[in-house]
Amino acid sequence: MPAMSRPCTLLAWTLLTLLGLGAAQEDLTSCGPIVPRREWGALASTCERRLNLPARYVVVSHTAGSPCDTPASCERQVQNVQSYHVRNLGWCDVGYNFLIGEDGLVYEGRGWNTHGAHSGPTWNPISIGISFMGNYMERVPPQRALRAAQSLLACGVARGALRRDYEVKGHRDVQQTLSPGDQLYRIIQTWPHYRD
Repeated sequence: MPAMSRPCTLLAWTLLTLLGLGAAQEDLTSCGPIVPRREWGALASTCERRLNLPARYVVVSHTAGSPCDTPASCERQVQNVQSYHVRNLGWCDVGYNFLIGEDGLVYEGRGWNTHGAHSGPTWNPISIGISFMGNYMERVPPQRALRAAQSLLACGVARGALRRDYEVKGHRDVQQTLSPGDQLYRIIQTWPHYRD
């Protein structure tokens, strides 16, 4: 994509997010602003394992790294996360299916159909992994990031990628970890689909 059109596309997604267009609807047109891989400059994926959809579980984590609050900084952050997972850990792609930025946008990781590497061998084959970019031990994500996650979950149901009776788990519910951070964990425990 030409360099000039990428910022314009991200600006359009940001404006749609701030206006809240489509966030409350649960049809295929309401899948909101999901920044596709090509838009954030993803490395090519070599993953081949597919998820059996619709998934019953969603595992919410945090990257425990730096937060990002603009499309440009979130684009760099998701590139950094993918680079670490691919180049340092030797994975076939970024480990998460989706990443949430503090800019209120959802960044496509492995997407709906691909088996993730976010929660270990028991949970990866049966769940969608969503990670908030930042460290949420001491602070909460902004409301726009939380709304983006809720919109993504509604989108998953509308697309048939998530069961209507899906269950949300915190990363610490399925693995020995501090993720998704104390503050974010308290929030997701109030979500209607949360089950410990």
